[in-house]
Amino acid sequence: MKIQVDLMDFKELNERIKACADDSIFLDNCIGQRYIAAGRKNGSVIISGTPGNALGAYLDGCDITVNGNAQDACGDTMNRGSITVYGSSGDATGYAMRGGEIYVKDNSGYRTGIHMKSYMEHIPALIIGGKAGSFLGEYQAGGYIVVLGIGREGRDVVGRFCGTGMHGGKIFLRTERLPWDLPPQVKAKEADDSDLEEIDEYITKFCNKFDKDHDEIINSKFFVLTPDTKNPYKQLYTEN
Repeated sequence: MKIQVDLMDFKELNERIKACADDSIFLDNCIGQRYIAAGRKNGSVIISGTPGNALGAYLDGCDITVNGNAQDACGDTMNRGSITVYGSSGDATGYAMRGGEIYVKDNSGYRTGIHMKSYMEHIPALIIGGKAGSFLGEYQAGGYIVVLGIGREGRDVVGRFCGTGMHGGKIFLRTERLPWDLPPQVKAKEADDSDLEEIDEYITKFCNKFDKDHDEIINSKFFVLTPDTKNPYKQLYTEN
């Protein structure tokens, strides 16, 4: 089914999507409509234009493609499925996501991956092709965040306060230098082959989606950030 969105109210649009039994839904000329495909379990939604906040919130198996940019809270609390953005995404991309995969060709805003978590076989992955804004991976509790920094050689690939409050999961940064203001509760080391094996499938998918050179990317210098369990955050919030 194809829906010409234009100025359609977001409630009407989402009711039509929810009622549609077709395996593939095409949305043309989105102009900021919110909550598109929230909770959808199957099929695919292909979007032209700019969807609004909370695209794919609580997504539970559907595959979403955005031929353009996405706004804030893309993939909010998603469980399964995938979101692919052929542009940039706004703040809080992947907010509290607990499964599934998000691929952003270009950049993401502040607080990307905040409160990401994993449980048993549900391991979320968030891959950013360009730069991520400040507070990347804030309070991250599980899953993978990968920032590839494509086109940013010699420049920062993340903003300020990367990994603040991080207590699980891993952040991979493709860069020649670490952020200078990492919190002391985060450990950082240059990624070795075994580290990169963990994210190779996601980098392969990213390269296939956006026509990038896999070998060039995977053979670059990466750092991997993990929480330092010997230096817990309780000292930040309690008086000792």
